[in-house]
Amino acid sequence: MRDVGAGALVSRRLDRRAFITGAAVAGLSASAGARRAAAITEAPVRITSPSAGSAGSVWRPVMTRLGLEPAPGLAFDWIGGDPGQMQVQLAAGALDVGNFGAIGLATLAERGSDITLFGPALNNHGRWIVRGDSAYRKPSDLVGKRIATQPKTSETYQQARLAAALTGLDLNRDFEVIFGPPTANLALFERGDVDAVIVLEPTATRLVGAGAREIARVGDIWRQATGSNADPFLVGLAARRGWLDQNRDLASRIAHAFAAANAAITADPALLRTFHADMGLKDAETRAAALLPERMRDVYPTAWDADVWGVIDRQIDEAVKYGLLKTRPSRPLYDGRALAKSG
Repeated sequence: MRDVGAGALVSRRLDRRAFITGAAVAGLSASAGARRAAAITEAPVRITSPSAGSAGSVWRPVMTRLGLEPAPGLAFDWIGGDPGQMQVQLAAGALDVGNFGAIGLATLAERGSDITLFGPALNNHGRWIVRGDSAYRKPSDLVGKRIATQPKTSETYQQARLAAALTGLDLNRDFEVIFGPPTANLALFERGDVDAVIVLEPTATRLVGAGAREIARVGDIWRQATGSNADPFLVGLAARRGWLDQNRDLASRIAHAFAAANAAITADPALLRTFHADMGLKDAETRAAALLPERMRDVYPTAWDADVWGVIDRQIDEAVKYGLLKTRPSRPLYDGRALAKSG
């Protein structure tokens, strides 16, 4: 993975040489004295708080561990809500910063939304899961079968559908797809009412820890079909364009904070096991917790640059080609301001 930088306050368990320094440190600590004064009156950033059971739910405890939240001049007001609520909250101004994927954002952009991506959040971590005793070994084995996944408008489904299309499969045509929230989908899976589920982490790891089997990863399907080695983008930090224009320095510090948190996880993925409860795993789920570091270390990106934007552009081009989008957005979906890389 490409790393951009990490905070200077990091657990002693991390090897300082392994943990990325430089750009994020500069982005978070420059003009610290002025920020301390500004923090007295500066309102906290209203930012989406991913719920337990999502990969992003580890950000807050990791940031607290690193001393990134709260930090001088950078305080977060974490606001909960599912992805659908987050979109409404961000569009209405009830949130300053949320998470958006390329296809969903492109759809909103054509409706006049000015929401813009400005930093890293999560790589694609959609997984195809079947029961442990299932005969199915790959997605094409499930043609004509029932699978459950998140709603049609979710980035989870849109990206899974796009990756499948690249291999000649049409999720709408070739499978009987049941759409619903993760909890309902898991109930269907556990009762045997569906043959497979397409889910995100850490839910996929919870299922594998309980004996289920993973047969494919959406990100791997994308890489193999496109021939790209780039990380498969799922969601990035996003804000309304007007807010970004008025808060460029603040937005940069937010992006650096998330990049630093992601870099810490990449450098020491055992943090995922440490904070398993924050991610929705129960203490009794010891096997699943033990699997988190290996299965999820590639979920957390640190780069925000032309390579990442190239993946986003490719996703949009392929989505138009395969009919997931009617047309390419008339404006860029990302801010075009790269985070500095450490030397």
